[in-house]
Amino acid sequence: MKALLLENIHPVAVENLEKAGFEVELRSKSLSEDELVAALPGVTLLGIRSNTHITPRVLDAATDLRAIGCFCIGTNQVDLAAAAEHGVAVFNAPYSNTRSVVELVIGYIISLARRLPEKTEKMHAGVWDKSAKGSHEVRGRTLGIIGYGNIGTQLSNVAEALGFYVIFYDIADRLAHGNARRMKSLDALLEEADVVSIHIDGRPGNLGMFGEEQFAKMKPRSLFINAARGFLVDNDALRKHIESGHIAGAALDVFPIEPKAQGDAFESPLQGLDNVILTPHVGGSTQEAQEEIGWFVSGKLRDFIRSGSTALSVNLPAVQPPPLGAGARLALLHDSVPGVLAELNNLLAAEGVNVTGQYLATAGETGFVVTDVTDIPPTTLVKIEGNPHTRWVRTYQV
Repeated sequence: MKALLLENIHPVAVENLEKAGFEVELRSKSLSEDELVAALPGVTLLGIRSNTHITPRVLDAATDLRAIGCFCIGTNQVDLAAAAEHGVAVFNAPYSNTRSVVELVIGYIISLARRLPEKTEKMHAGVWDKSAKGSHEVRGRTLGIIGYGNIGTQLSNVAEALGFYVIFYDIADRLAHGNARRMKSLDALLEEADVVSIHIDGRPGNLGMFGEEQFAKMKPRSLFINAARGFLVDNDALRKHIESGHIAGAALDVFPIEPKAQGDAFESPLQGLDNVILTPHVGGSTQEAQEEIGWFVSGKLRDFIRSGSTALSVNLPAVQPPPLGAGARLALLHDSVPGVLAELNNLLAAEGVNVTGQYLATAGETGFVVTDVTDIPPTTLVKIEGNPHTRWVRTYQV
């Protein structure tokens, strides 16, 4: 079986998959839709980061593909519904780079509050500008976090330890950490926060959620951070408010359009502005985070192929069966309609197959059942495959 890993995925993923018996091909950059269509026949596992987009056309062409590993937090670059229809499991790393992103955001805030981008630029130009003008401590300031998930909550904890007052807004019901306060509306947060940091996901409904209206409601001389998704923010509106002096500084790690490969040209309306930090989508790009992501996601891909485990899959029902003992295992992805499990068990009984364990989960229109049996006669497998509600069936042996 072959695994194709794109976008400089950490070598630990290669090691993990090769130990599991995969032939691994590495490519350093992302691939376009046409390039993916050409590259994926014969590929069992695909590893990507945020710059490779998996469309229905790509999935139609990837007839051998069983699973996609997103070696990052986000999965909006994959058409998850289309992947589920094709029976392709999608996994990500929802926690592995959380600390790296949080540390970068804290670094942004301190750098902007002390106006370090301007100071270092002048020093490189040979200008000694020793002044406290516009430079502030972060202690006692109010940090407003938009999106209080894994990253938002950890940022809340670290920021509070530094002396911030923390407020947050999230459409989901989230438990406040420490002394953080939930705000009833985004507008209420913007009116109070000295620093606004976005940490929401990339679902289509969030496109352009922060623009002219939101910047206008921020406190005068406040700071703005986006280390979430580039298409969430109107950067032209941000430039306008920085140039007017309403926003005192900003830091962005993500952009609506990002280069595909190392060294490619980059353009943004925010280039050339004082007290603006632009970084090339490196929030999770620490050696520690990338190694952890490589290990975690490759392990999920390996376990799916080896044992049928869909634990933490983002698009298929989550089933985590125990290690396979004696006998055989049958994994069935099927339409979630009444009677499928009964039909399967009646068929196994009629074929004289003894069931030793069974694990089922459903999600939406999809069901997934893993059944451990003494053996699987070929005739039984053919009958299961012939069921109109079967999407795919796979077998595993010790």
